[in-house]
Order: sequence, then C-alpha cells, then structure tokens
Amino acid sequence: MNLRTFDLNLLLVFDAILRERSVMRAAQTLALSQPAVSHALNRLRYLIKDQLFVRTPAGMMPTPRAEQLALPVRKALNDLQLALETETFTPATAERRFVIAVNNYAAVVLAGPIVAGCRAQAPHIRLSLRPSGTLDLTDLLERGELDLVISARDAPAERFASQPLIEDPYVAVLRRGHPALRRKLTFAAFAGLPQLVISSSGEDIGFVEAALAARGQTSDVALETPYLSAGAVLVQSNLMAVLGRQIAQEFRRAYPIEMRDLPFAAPKLRSVMLWHRRFDDQPAHRWLRETIRATASAI
Repeated sequence: MNLRTFDLNLLLVFDAILRERSVMRAAQTLALSQPAVSHALNRLRYLIKDQLFVRTPAGMMPTPRAEQLALPVRKALNDLQLALETETFTPATAERRFVIAVNNYAAVVLAGPIVAGCRAQAPHIRLSLRPSGTLDLTDLLERGELDLVISARDAPAERFASQPLIEDPYVAVLRRGHPALRRKLTFAAFAGLPQLVISSSGEDIGFVEAALAARGQTSDVALETPYLSAGAVLVQSNLMAVLGRQIAQEFRRAYPIEMRDLPFAAPKLRSVMLWHRRFDDQPAHRWLRETIRATASAI
C-alpha cells in the first residue's frame, strides 16, 4: 500500500469505530455525519481488502484483521497526537477527551470532586469515567485507551508511574440506633458483630480476620454485597461493615449510619493514580494529574 495516496483520516474512523463499536457513536465522536463515517469505512474496507467490522447485536465487532491492526494503528495515532501537541496546555480553551478507569472507592469518593475540579478549569473537556473491575488495566494503558487509572494498586512495571492520592483509615459502620452504639466499641463487642463484606470493593480487608485470629476469635461474615447495596442493607439490619472513612461519610449523606474507630490497629485504605510513563511530560496529561492530585489533597 502506498502511503502517499492513503487518506490517513480513514485511520481515525477505524479507531473511533473500534472504540465505540458503533458507526453512529463514532460519527458523534468525530463530529461527522453517519453517512460520512459509513463511506469512510467502505473505502477502508476496499483498501484493506477486509470487512474489518461485522454488525452484531452487541455492536460492530472487529474481524481478526481489524484486531491485528488495532494496536499499531492506535499507537501510531497516539504517537502522532503527542508529536503534534503544543508545548503548553490551556485548560480554559482546551477541547479533548480523557478516559479514566476508577475502582468503586474512587467512583464514590473522588469522581464528583474530580469532575467538578476539571470542569471548573477546563469547561470544554470531556471526561469518560469507566469502572475498572473487569478491565485489563495495564493493557488498556499500553494501548492508549486509558489515560489514567485510580485504584489501590501501585505501578506494576517500570514503564508505568504511580502517585498516592488518599490514605484513608478504616472504620466500623453500623446503622443509627444499633445496640452496639450504646457503649464504646470494644474488641469483644466488635468480634461479636455479624459482618457485611463488600464483594465488589477489590480491597484486602484480611487484616480484620487476622486481628480477630490473633486473639483467638473468628470473623462472622453474614453477608457479602456490592457497594450499591451496602447502605440500604446496613440500615435495615444489625450488621457491621468495615469501610474507609471517606466512603462511610459519603454513605452517611444518604443513610442514617454511624461510624466508630476500629478497636485494633489497621492499615489504611490507599487510593493511587496510575499512568503510562510516556505521558509524563505531555502538558495536557500533566495538567490532568495535577488537577486530580490537588482535588484528592483537598479531600
């Protein structure tokens, strides 16, 4: 194929359809009409000699040839974008999209302040927050499909960088009026409470069982539930949950719950920002990281 006669705009269309799995959504992303995107896709199919995408009930699914092209095309577009970036980034007038994967803790505690902080400085940017639970985060960071990850994990390899955002003490959370709140929450009282464990947190709270075992006690896990159900279950039961203080405070805005300090030493819940080092010095990415860091510090 002769690159001198190849319309490189077709690669933008290919990448958009690959991301969105929809011609219509790709058109919206590219600010083009749907017929224009369909026409570009047909041209690309002719040049590549492959269907590239097949329409299914789940959306436009890539063929094996499209999957083979996906990584080099995305890397080339990312490298070109970085090369063409200006040396400065002006938030007030910038128009671009950032994709951030967040775990459940960050979705509850950090998402609102991050969106508000970014939009206050850069009203024309678009933030896309994605739940991280089922994603291959390192692969998506490598491929440029994610700008940042906010989770509890540190950099998994030298090519990634990380920065701590929050260290949050764990607390015991119970419904308002719980019998255990009539007196100080002692170790014996804590050990006797049935526990609600968050099944979707991804946090390691094995320290609770370890603390109990060190004194000859065992944990009584009565229920596992996702974050979305935790508040409603706690206020209608005598269960107790161990949560980060910040997320417990967010729950308290919506539910009549109370917090108590744990009756034993415990590690803190960590929230960490993770990114690929190739973006270290990119002005827009640096602005995003600094804005998120400042937001987390304020919390």
